[in-house]
Amino acid sequence: MSIKQGPPITPAGMAALKARYDLLLGTERPAIVEIVSWAAGNGDRSENGDYLYGRKKMREIDRELAHLIKRMKALRVVDPAAQIDRSRVFFGASVDIADEDDNRQTVTLVGDDEQDAGAGRIGWNSPLARALRGAAIGDLRVVRLPSGSKEWEVLAIAYD
Repeated sequence: MSIKQGPPITPAGMAALKARYDLLLGTERPAIVEIVSWAAGNGDRSENGDYLYGRKKMREIDRELAHLIKRMKALRVVDPAAQIDRSRVFFGASVDIADEDDNRQTVTLVGDDEQDAGAGRIGWNSPLARALRGAAIGDLRVVRLPSGSKEWEVLAIAYD
């Protein structure tokens, strides 16, 4: 693990951010620059839709590139496979949980930049992830949500 402190992200999450950055910088931005250059050569820029749209799209891409650079510098890559204590829930853990009605689900605690609730990946700072941190198998954890409190039992913990 790195000495650098910051919000955690898995190696796969960092690779996805880097891939998005590379796509924008190496493919999408050059294509827009080409369109803008072509459109600029067509004369009056004030009524040139290709030019105006291209400039707007280039600003959006540049803004996203700047955001990605800032995020990647701030993030701390944490490899869940390197976790020594596998008996408790820490970053990168896949956790089988059940609520009071025995509704079961599996969630994986990942960085906030890579969360996808539909795929069972919840952000490290989400209410459920905060409640599960440090839990062991058999522990009951209460999650306070705007709709009310809900209790979850930890059934299994795995690190992939």
